[in-house]
Amino acid sequence: MANINYSHEVESMCVVKKGPHHGPAPIPEEGRWVKSTQISDISGLSHGVGWCAPQQGTCKLTLNVKDGVVEEALVETVGCSGMTHSAAMAAEILPGKTILECLNTDLVCDAINVAMREIFKQLAYGRTQSAFSEDGLPIGAGLEDLGKGLRSQVGTMYSTKAKGVRYLEMAEGYVTKLALDEEGEVIGYQFVRLGKMLEDIRHGTEPNEAYKKNIGQYGRFDGAAKYIDPREE
Repeated sequence: MANINYSHEVESMCVVKKGPHHGPAPIPEEGRWVKSTQISDISGLSHGVGWCAPQQGTCKLTLNVKDGVVEEALVETVGCSGMTHSAAMAAEILPGKTILECLNTDLVCDAINVAMREIFKQLAYGRTQSAFSEDGLPIGAGLEDLGKGLRSQVGTMYSTKAKGVRYLEMAEGYVTKLALDEEGEVIGYQFVRLGKMLEDIRHGTEPNEAYKKNIGQYGRFDGAAKYIDPREE
């Protein structure tokens, strides 16, 4: 421990005994109550969301931490082309570091750095997805956020006052058609499960067959008064 220098004023003070010695408040961690005093006391799986300085893009960061060390990382970004490349670098940087190292490492992009700051607070305060799961979640649990095809869930909607709304991508997939009623309001949509379609193609299914196989619909799509292509009409 480094030598501590005290000012003259403090040196001249008398000692008043400290009463409480109960340590930090316990936090829930992977089915246990833990009094964390150092980084190695922290475990859990959590998420953090961050944004860059001009707020042009955002990052959702998922970390699976065991005994203070990042064992698994999922980096999802949206809104900025450079951010996707930063995410590739951050995904290599994060695993194997303690969460304190990660907090003090340049993760290339402001949004990812902010997401790391936010997830650090979640982990440090025990506000994690695995807080009450005995032994936490296995390494690989982060992939469950992606589902089949291992593709991020993305929602992309565009609208104008003059022409109304266009659904472009939903959690289910890439929107190909909007169903409108007699009043011209959206009552459903058709979509393609892009991740699953590409997975099928990789496994040998003909592209056109894979495309047809992965078309789905939502809402009152059948029997609509009109169908439009949200990208062309």
